[in-house]
Amino acid sequence: MLFPKPLHERIADGSVTVAFRRWRRPTVRSGGTLRGPYGVIAIDELSPITPEDITDEDAWRAGATDRNEVLRRLAKREGELYRIAFHHVGDDPRLQLREQLPADDDLAALLAALDDMDARRRSGPWTRTVLRIIDDQPEVLAGDLAEQLGRERLSFKRDVRRLKELGLTVSHPVGYRLSPRGRAVLDAST
Repeated sequence: MLFPKPLHERIADGSVTVAFRRWRRPTVRSGGTLRGPYGVIAIDELSPITPEDITDEDAWRAGATDRNEVLRRLAKREGELYRIAFHHVGDDPRLQLREQLPADDDLAALLAALDDMDARRRSGPWTRTVLRIIDDQPEVLAGDLAEQLGRERLSFKRDVRRLKELGLTVSHPVGYRLSPRGRAVLDAST
């Protein structure tokens, strides 16, 4: 579930705590969490509703001026209407993780994790190749990097997200770069 950039700060400060979406199938569930540029949010409640259920107060809590603004946005979408209540939990732990240089035992565990990811891929090792191309070409479109590797863009992006979970990469509006943690892992891999 994505939020427009102007809402990120308001989600982080707790003033936006509701969202409305039309989905064929919900992409979040009650009790789940989401991470984004605003930090981590916990999904408190996911409820199917009708347009009549949307109040001006809920619209304001969703970052809109009134219910009509919400209804205009939702009119462009198909699917069942849902109200999502959430609260801000804190900063994304990956932000701090990516700045931490790994100690020897942590570095060994990271290298073992990469080896394990490589071993599970039928097409062969990929982790260090992806780290190297990001290091060599920071902030280059994911599609361009994928093409250079002869890979499909969405598959490449999924792999980069797996490395990001380990704190090794940083996403930018265009492309990626290695984090300090990622640099240490790549240096130890050569």
